[in-house]
Amino acid sequence: MKLDLSRALRTGLGAALLALGTLGTQAQAQQVLRVTAIPDESPTELARKAAPLVKYLEAKLSMKVEFTPVTDYAAAVETLVNRKTDLAWFGGFTFVQANVRSGGKVIPLVQRLEDEQFRSVFITGDAAIKTLADLKGKDLSFGSQSSTSGHLMPRSFLMQAGLNPDKDLRRVAFSGAHDATIAAVASGKVQAGALNISVWDKFIADKKVDTAKVRAFYTTPPYYDYNWTVHADMPAALREKLKQALLALSKDSAEGRQILELQRATRFVPTQADNYKGIEAAARSAGLL
Repeated sequence: MKLDLSRALRTGLGAALLALGTLGTQAQAQQVLRVTAIPDESPTELARKAAPLVKYLEAKLSMKVEFTPVTDYAAAVETLVNRKTDLAWFGGFTFVQANVRSGGKVIPLVQRLEDEQFRSVFITGDAAIKTLADLKGKDLSFGSQSSTSGHLMPRSFLMQAGLNPDKDLRRVAFSGAHDATIAAVASGKVQAGALNISVWDKFIADKKVDTAKVRAFYTTPPYYDYNWTVHADMPAALREKLKQALLALSKDSAEGRQILELQRATRFVPTQADNYKGIEAAARSAGLL
């Protein structure tokens, strides 16, 4: 049988080009930035906050951006550590958990200006509760067990005040989210709750809570909190482009103003892992890490 060399070459070249085309298509399909966030508020609120940011990042990065919700705080940590997502909105404690869990393979990019001086509030509907000491023998709701502002730091400040939540309170509950903590206190399910100050302020501004019935009675000292974090394996060029896109957000434009207001931010500023050493120490002291 006579071999048609030119035909064989053409066939081989065609197959190679087809394979390259397929690989190219796959590479393009993988150009998606997957974003997640700890579920510290209701799913509908998280989706509402994410939508304009996703649109903005798509334009800035020239790539598809997808917001992927998770069911709980632990899932947010695991999805980034296992590279199932690329960018995560963490609280200070979830960042520490991800950093420890990954062996230092996650990098915090930016935080809100407000996160340099973040606080928690204790709220109540009980007129007899005026100080942290008055919580002795009462029912208290935290948010999620992995929440910085809804559990770890409030617990830490309670212990500094001489109250062990597990021994000195009648009952400790976990609502799962800051808005759920407000609802638990407002409905009388618990006598007090601890939560993120920005959610509390937002509820007051939106008149979603009757402050004649539910009030804040203690505000904690400040601490570092939330940040946007990426996996260290993200290409450095993309990481820098993403960081600069977040830093460039400004209330001087309608788009920037909408995104920042939804994120409850004045602006984003650079951050670093060392900012969260205090939270790591508090977590270890409380036996939560």
